[in-house]
Amino acid sequence: MASPSTFSSVIRLLEGPQTLGKGPVFWVAFVLVLAAAASYPMFADGYDVGNNVYFFNWAFMALGVSLIWGYGGALSFGQTAFFGIAGYSYGVLTINLGDAYGLTLFSLLAAVGISALVAAILGYFLFFGRISGVFLGIVTLSVTLVLERFMSQTAGPEWHIGKARLNGFNGMGGMPSLTIPWPGGDIALYPDVTLYYLTLGLLVLVYLGLRMLVNARFGNVLVAIRENPMRAEMLGYDVRKYQLAAFVIGSALAGLSGVLYTSWGNYITPSSMGMTAAALPIVWVAVGGRTDLTTTLLGTMLVLAGFQYLTVYGSQYALVVMGTLLVLTVLIAPNGLILGVGTFIADKVRSLFSSREKA
Repeated sequence: MASPSTFSSVIRLLEGPQTLGKGPVFWVAFVLVLAAAASYPMFADGYDVGNNVYFFNWAFMALGVSLIWGYGGALSFGQTAFFGIAGYSYGVLTINLGDAYGLTLFSLLAAVGISALVAAILGYFLFFGRISGVFLGIVTLSVTLVLERFMSQTAGPEWHIGKARLNGFNGMGGMPSLTIPWPGGDIALYPDVTLYYLTLGLLVLVYLGLRMLVNARFGNVLVAIRENPMRAEMLGYDVRKYQLAAFVIGSALAGLSGVLYTSWGNYITPSSMGMTAAALPIVWVAVGGRTDLTTTLLGTMLVLAGFQYLTVYGSQYALVVMGTLLVLTVLIAPNGLILGVGTFIADKVRSLFSSREKA
């Protein structure tokens, strides 16, 4: 049984200085939102449930971008590269290994591990090579576009790994969905209720885990590096190691997005690593508020829903609106629209209570 000191330590990390949302009001609202999300499949049809799984899939990447850019101050345009690496790795592994005995879960972990390994190798040369600022964005975007271009030209029959053909710009398909081994027979997690609850549960765990991480010593040092890297280095912190660690964790989350997306649709194409795909996560995170995990999550969900609506009912305007939204965010609320609104409301509530106490 957990001791009171352990419980208080967990609460301290969940409500630390690097995240918004503290006290009973916030956590009651959190539980209510989680309860509404958990009960949603009971009142929605299968298409809407599967569509929400699609939204959840991208949220992991957005949280990773928030960690790297919002907390670490390193703008990376390369997160869709790790999304694609993990997605293709999952496809290759599952097509060759099959889905019996829960091997898809092994493929999921292996694919996320491969994306993290590639991120560690690339990040080592980036951060230990002292590449920062706009140059970091240029290099990571270049890596993404090179990978997208390479995968687009693998259409011939010679481009295969075992039984898995890469199929060039047509994309790889036919990989099995995630399965969970069960005594009465494996449970396949198709885009329905079972996959919805699995993805929702993973999203909650990742969100709470990241809250604890950024409010721990690691997160405090990371924010100090973002604010003034030279001062942090003079205080004895190895800036490169902290930035590399954040980059690897964020890229592993992008890889998790890639695996879940590939399992959800049983399909992945090189376009998932193209210029448009690389820019959209930056828009989601910037609109919500990159320096806070909660606003990042809310912004991602809202912008994704709006983007899908525009794609369905006004496809010619979808990217224009996304670009305009990013420009307005930078000009009007550089810290994020949702974060700005939340901070404004919090200040008003705080001033209201303080004025009552004085009275």
